[in-house]
Formats: sequence, structure tokens, C-alpha cells
Amino acid sequence: MQFLDEDIYEAVKNYLPKVSEYVNSHGGGLELLGVKDGTVYIKLTGACGGCSMSLMTTKMVVQRKLRELIHPELNVVNVDGLPENEMPEDAYRGADSLKEENSQDTEEKREEKKGGVMENLKHMVGL
Repeated sequence: MQFLDEDIYEAVKNYLPKVSEYVNSHGGGLELLGVKDGTVYIKLTGACGGCSMSLMTTKMVVQRKLRELIHPELNVVNVDGLPENEMPEDAYRGADSLKEENSQDTEEKREEKKGGVMENLKHMVGL
């Protein structure tokens, strides 16, 4: 497959409302978690989250529709807590998640800086 994870993620995100119609009709929901090497990681929620038919829904409904709409070699995995269905740590999670990670890094740096300033002040006043 010759697409970037970012491109696949955006395509899936755009088609998600169309793809999730079946899941929604059964009282469930569909959440896009990430993409890695042509594999789309989703989470079935609501009534579909713990359903015994979740594998069938993932492969025969979600994967089939995404293959029709985006690429015939696309794979879909429902991240359901089983070790074989875990999403890799380095999966692309969307531009919003990158902004969130950067803001968390910035907040941590602020806290470190703040702590360092407090330690310097304590040292200066002899505490």
C-alpha cells in the first residue's frame, strides 16, 4: 500500500459517519483510534463494544466498507483489550493528538521550570 498513515487516517475520519451507520443502528458506536502501516485501529463502543459479534462487525461491515471506499488492502482491527488486538504505540493518531502531546510536553516543561525557580528561591532565602 502506497499511502501514508496520515492520509489513511484522514480518509477514514471523513468516511466514518458513512461506515458507522450499521453500528449505530444496533445501538453502538465506532471510534477511530489510529493507523499504522495500512491497518486501521478502531474501538467499537456502546452495545457493540462487548458484543460476541464484534469481530464479524469489524471485518464484514467496517473493514469491507473501508476497503470499498479507500483501498482494497486496508485492514481493520477492533482494539478490544485482547493482546493480539492492541494498537502499536507509534500508530498515527491524528493531528489533534500531536497537538495534545506537544501541549502536554510544554506543560511538563513549565512545571519543571516552576519547580526549579522555587528551589532557587528557597536556596536564596536559606530554606
